[in-house]
Amino acid sequence: MNKEKVKNLLNNALEQNTELFLIELKFLADNKIYVEVDGDKGVSLKECIRISREIEHNLDREEEDFSLEVTSPDVTNPLRVRRQYVKNINRTLGVKLQDNTTVQGVLKKVTENEIELEWTAREPKPIGKGKITVVKNATIQFEDILEAKVKIIF
Repeated sequence: MNKEKVKNLLNNALEQNTELFLIELKFLADNKIYVEVDGDKGVSLKECIRISREIEHNLDREEEDFSLEVTSPDVTNPLRVRRQYVKNINRTLGVKLQDNTTVQGVLKKVTENEIELEWTAREPKPIGKGKITVVKNATIQFEDILEAKVKIIF
């Protein structure tokens, strides 16, 4: 399997729609090619088919047989690329950190090296009995993130 040719064909297909970006390209056993793409506004089935055809029609099955799968990320998959974080600003994320602690909050900001989450918490009043609601923030470095998933809230 000519991996460079596949990569070039994939890049050409993605360049035709600048809202799309590559999450993962894998070359698996038995000449299986796995492509996972995402988009700033999601990925339509039509776009997955277009990318698949762009690759498939430029490879020769007579020369080497292969299978090709072009897919978009599952909602249960963790975020893996910075651009996915940008796409999910103002959505609730569950973030597992390298020290095995977890933080859940609304993604407010994404920079080159970090994300910022915001959430509310109930804490005891400084004076007297009862609790008050306070807004908390956390700035988390990408290197400290073990796994981040979008939380689906109904």
